[in-house]
Amino acid sequence: MPTTPFTTPFATPFIGRADELARLTLMLDRTRAGEARAVLVAGDAGVGKTRVLAEAAGHAERTGTTVVTGHCVDLGDVGLPYLPFTEILGVLAGDERFSGVLAAHPVVDRLIGDGGGGARDAGGRPQLFEGMAALLAELTGIAPLLLVLEDLHWADQSSRDLLRFLLSRGILQNPRARPRAADVHSGTGVTGGAGNTGGTGGAGAALGQRLAVFASYRADDLHRRHPLRPLLAELVRLPAVERVELRPMPDGEVARLVRSQRAAPLPDATVRRIVERAEGNAFYAEELLAATSESTPGSGSAVPSGLADVLLIRFEQLPPTAQQVLRTAAVAGRRVEHELLRDAVQLPEEELESALREAVGRQLLVSGEGNTYSFRHALIREAVYADLLPGERVRLHGAFARVLAARGRPAESAAERAHHSRESHDLPDALAASLAAADHAGRVRAPAEELRHLEAVLDLWSAVSPDARPDGFDTVTLTLRASAAAAHAGDTHRAVSLTRAALARVGSDEDSELAARVRYTLAGDLMRIDSLSAAFEYSSEALAMIPADPPSRTWVWAASTHVMAARYVGDDETARRVAHQALRIAEELGIPDARADLMISLVGLEGAGRTVVAGRARLREARELARRSGNTSIEMRALFNLSIGSYESGDLDECLSWLSEGLERASRTGLLSSPYPLEMRYLRNLVLYSLGQWDECVRAAETDAERLPAAGGHATGPALSVALARGDQGAAERARALLDGPFDYMATLVAGILLTDAAALRHDPEAAVEQVRTTVTALVDDSGTTPDVAVRLAALALSAVADAAVAARLAGDEQGVRRWTETGAELVETARVTTAMGENGLPQGREGLAWLARAEAEWARAGAGPDTEAWEKAVAAFGYGDLYEQARCRLRFAGSLVASGRREEAATQAHAAHGTAVRLGAVPLRDDVERLIRRGRLAETSPPADRVPALTSRENDVLLLLSRGRTNRQIGEELFISGKTASVHVSNILGKLGAASRTEAVAIAYREGLVQAEPSASG
Repeated sequence: MPTTPFTTPFATPFIGRADELARLTLMLDRTRAGEARAVLVAGDAGVGKTRVLAEAAGHAERTGTTVVTGHCVDLGDVGLPYLPFTEILGVLAGDERFSGVLAAHPVVDRLIGDGGGGARDAGGRPQLFEGMAALLAELTGIAPLLLVLEDLHWADQSSRDLLRFLLSRGILQNPRARPRAADVHSGTGVTGGAGNTGGTGGAGAALGQRLAVFASYRADDLHRRHPLRPLLAELVRLPAVERVELRPMPDGEVARLVRSQRAAPLPDATVRRIVERAEGNAFYAEELLAATSESTPGSGSAVPSGLADVLLIRFEQLPPTAQQVLRTAAVAGRRVEHELLRDAVQLPEEELESALREAVGRQLLVSGEGNTYSFRHALIREAVYADLLPGERVRLHGAFARVLAARGRPAESAAERAHHSRESHDLPDALAASLAAADHAGRVRAPAEELRHLEAVLDLWSAVSPDARPDGFDTVTLTLRASAAAAHAGDTHRAVSLTRAALARVGSDEDSELAARVRYTLAGDLMRIDSLSAAFEYSSEALAMIPADPPSRTWVWAASTHVMAARYVGDDETARRVAHQALRIAEELGIPDARADLMISLVGLEGAGRTVVAGRARLREARELARRSGNTSIEMRALFNLSIGSYESGDLDECLSWLSEGLERASRTGLLSSPYPLEMRYLRNLVLYSLGQWDECVRAAETDAERLPAAGGHATGPALSVALARGDQGAAERARALLDGPFDYMATLVAGILLTDAAALRHDPEAAVEQVRTTVTALVDDSGTTPDVAVRLAALALSAVADAAVAARLAGDEQGVRRWTETGAELVETARVTTAMGENGLPQGREGLAWLARAEAEWARAGAGPDTEAWEKAVAAFGYGDLYEQARCRLRFAGSLVASGRREEAATQAHAAHGTAVRLGAVPLRDDVERLIRRGRLAETSPPADRVPALTSRENDVLLLLSRGRTNRQIGEELFISGKTASVHVSNILGKLGAASRTEAVAIAYREGLVQAEPSASG
């Protein structure tokens, strides 16, 4: 068959539009069964209509349907009649399957014969329409047929009439019935009558055959007087005609599209900027990416020239007055109030309304709530704004600034006024308005916006004469305030830079309290970027600048910061001494939030810390103190420590509860991007990953990715672990991208885990070991303490090292055996030392012990061979809630049992691991388990009942209620736990029993005797 544009493969993968494509393929399937269908595909220019139709056409061709495309072309008022249909017939005439049928139909000669269809159309439209219907009927008898009509908004009048006839007169009739001659022209705008043409029947018969019609049009081109509008309104009422609207793509799908265009990973900032500007339009995203160079990744704000030309075409078709109004609206921004636009443009009301009606009718503006107008797409506004002359731009900004200054809502309009004043070069007014905007952003808890306005104030300060500056402000306190806003917004490196700038501005004659405050603020900022020695130095200076007697608030806060800094550099003795002294003074002065901060520090300095009940009780007391005092930042610190303490002790249910409270509180107070909530977001995703709630983990990470600051990319790490475990080959490269930019402790940690595991999964021990060494070296703090994560990294690398040692032993390579056993000894020693003495000077909790158990088992495998007892301990150790790691240990355990000849026990472990792998979608693990089952002939062995993994007492309670048909909510009510916690227990039970559903879990529980059938009421 001749190639149509839709049969040519695209260079990029098909992304998104799954629901729309499913609807189209369903229509095609129904068509092949003899039910004629039509679909009108609507969407703005560039949104992806052609690509979706191409994918549907590909499906049609793969399933035996012939696809033919006709294009409508914008030829103005001199359009060629029936152009898309003549193109379709021309393609079909070149297909030998249909050539005989086409030769027998007069309609073909009338449309594509000598002289053209236009010359032969006069006076014979009914016969031509009927002939086209009959032709299609015969063709669909040879093969199912899909007609694709592209760009219907440009269709000529004759083509629209023919399409109306084919759809309305065919589909509404009984598919097998022959239309009466009197009905042929009814409702079509055709005069005169026509009889049946014979053969296979008339229009009804044609559309009753295996025919589908997909017609696309640009929704944004349909102004009120567009001639296609009446036809669409008529067609969408027909039962066999559907309308599929392609709305803007979600941000996540646009990001995937952008990343797919480049072989090398793109910086997250570049992707986010393109996604933000493209607003769901695939074509715009591709054009913006094409204009992004590696030297200026995503930094340019100008619309690419080629795209600007496309965007301005419709604008240039407007009358001059409408263009003037649109230019003025572009200066206002994406959205503008009617009254504000009216006062700025200064046109008579009738002229303004007429101009706005033109702009709305051409779909350049859309009217919204609150008497506002918005540009249909942000890039249209950018293109119009960029087209302004420099003087015109300054004049219009000045007009908006004056209008806003005269209005009675200074707080709400301050940011807008500051922008217009700055662009119109009125710097004193821009300074005053920026300061007012910063105050407003602070009140509504929008730290990122507060930072932006404060930085504008600092930029303008030196450019405005002293007598024109607002009274009562200085650059040091403004800079400190900007630093705090940066920290709350999650931009920790910017916070450090700003506080250093404040330090440089503090003169020798400044009062000591302000100088101390700058230094302990800088120390706190430096701790957040893990510059610990420098933090200790500045906190020491701050504490030395002011005396402890007489007691003062400044000394207390300097001491509280110094306690943390001393703890981080390993000087616990100093930290304890200063903490107790500062706590007494904080109590004397009545500073509850400082008391809370010091209590949190002391929990880590004394006793067993946050992993024990007593420690977490003290943290709860600190949380209440911080909350009552209104210090949300300290409250976040308490909630984070409560969460991580629960996690380290293996109580994931309690951990999730604290995380939910912390993140909800952070959301209400505008601190979701501040340091502790960022870590809580990562920890929440990690817990969801551990509990096997992988789809929820991925959804949470996708939501986070749209709002995370640059320093928070590590929060998506657990979702990358899901991708890696599911066999996504690109997960490792996305993990490597976390290392872009300035050093970030958590990003380095998360990337280290992912890259080590990726190397182990591809059986590359050299890369795995090198990644462990690189990561640990980067994470070792100034005191030389090895990070807790080293035990996990060592265990992951040991998996690949043990594989290499086993392979060398089987090959008789003694040198290789020695090399890998020596490397394994180094790794297992790292795991042992790190677990015995963690970062806080205490042994690690249940998670660390589980990873140590796995490391010991892998070390045994690398040495003497598989150790069933070691693997049994590893399986039990991960029973606190890490389903995937427990399943990976089960696989190794099963292998060791096979080697020991204990096939029935091996079958139990292998089937449990397989059930977990299937439920999680962990395809590589599933494949490994299935290979073991085949190799060990475990499919022939039924797992004995006494080898079912042990459930905790709470899981047994949940299982009993599960067997009674209770929902998660009902289980929670009966056991006095939340429905979410009940869901976690249910997930754990499914994983341990290797069940794919609640019903299967109950069946296994009855079969294995975990629950007993209850006697009936009558018994």
